[in-house]
Amino acid sequence: MSKAFTLPQLRVACSGCSLRELCLPVDLTDEEMRRLERLVSEKHAYRRGDYLYRSGARFDSLYAIRTGFFKTQVLHEDGREQVTGFQMAGEIIGMDAISNDMHTCDAVALEDSEVCELPFNRLEALSRELPALQRHLHKIMSREIVREHGIMLLLGSMRAEERLAAFLLNLSQRFAARGYSATVFQLRMTRQEIGNYLGLKLETVSRTLSHFQEVGLISVRNKAVEILDMKGLQSFFGVAAGPL
Repeated sequence: MSKAFTLPQLRVACSGCSLRELCLPVDLTDEEMRRLERLVSEKHAYRRGDYLYRSGARFDSLYAIRTGFFKTQVLHEDGREQVTGFQMAGEIIGMDAISNDMHTCDAVALEDSEVCELPFNRLEALSRELPALQRHLHKIMSREIVREHGIMLLLGSMRAEERLAAFLLNLSQRFAARGYSATVFQLRMTRQEIGNYLGLKLETVSRTLSHFQEVGLISVRNKAVEILDMKGLQSFFGVAAGPL
């Protein structure tokens, strides 16, 4: 169950948020930023394992992740869960529901997290008045389309080593964009969840990580990963991994 922010440090305005450049347009004026800040109805905290929203729930808002990590997943008719993505601070989630006003997947916190709620009807109306905001929303939606295409390519044509290398490089790029180390980071998800997302068995994920470590590409200790040979990982497919 989520809870509204009560501590002063959780009442950070958009203009003072360290993630502003990631999830908001950078060229809004001060007055436009104040209008956007008034639109953010609530900020919520979620514990690890809490649901931000569930499949089938009515769509009312998008959510900007301030801190933490989420996964999105769908439930098959036979009860199996399929992980469809991992979302981190600075990213906006909930766009799966825009087309039919209903969420098509679950969003679950992988660690204690904080989100800003953006009521979509008000956001859409404001974006029509602020061209920079409208362009930014279109950019986010386009990024999601590119991500979906990347996943299709990943699952359809890549070997296990290529899939896992692309996954690690993608995390590296996303952490770097947030000012964190591109080579040393924590895996917030389990190896089972990684395998589910990449279409690999748990044993394959573990074996491939061990192989990467044996040949000096990475160092792994529990959930801590250090990339030792960035070019070596990139060499699996010749180019840097795109958004996944």
